Amino acid sequence: MDFNLKPQSSGENKELVTENNTAIKYASGTAPVYATPALVGLMENAAVLAIGNQLPEGFGTVGISMNVQHVSATPIGMTVRAKATLTEQDRKKLTFQIEAYDEAGLVGNSIHERFIIETEPFLDKADKKKAEFCK
Repeated sequence: MDFNLKPQSSGENKELVTENNTAIKYASGTAPVYATPALVGLMENAAVLAIGNQLPEGFGTVGISMNVQHVSATPIGMTVRAKATLTEQDRKKLTFQIEAYDEAGLVGNSIHERFIIETEPFLDKADKKKAEFCK
């Protein structure tokens, strides 16, 4: 099946920094600032939003790599906004350029790759793995 997604498709997502998404809460650091794992999740979601409903029914994407740089701390009370742009498609592999900002400027950037999957067989394979190894 061919998946011809619109080149340069983009999506955005934002999140208010609260005590629930700090480095302390994620156990990824000791400062009450926006956690890198939270930033990664925000960026991934922006990539998902970038392709929106361009895939046929029964298909989705999963993340396969994320090269992220978290370059500036964002304290509680500020908002982080991520924008993902589809920059390349190689059959089922999608590459996104993502930038994240808070009110003061650049917070982080990344190159993120996702893979198009057929949802039902993908989940069946995961369930078989669980049945085999979690007896």
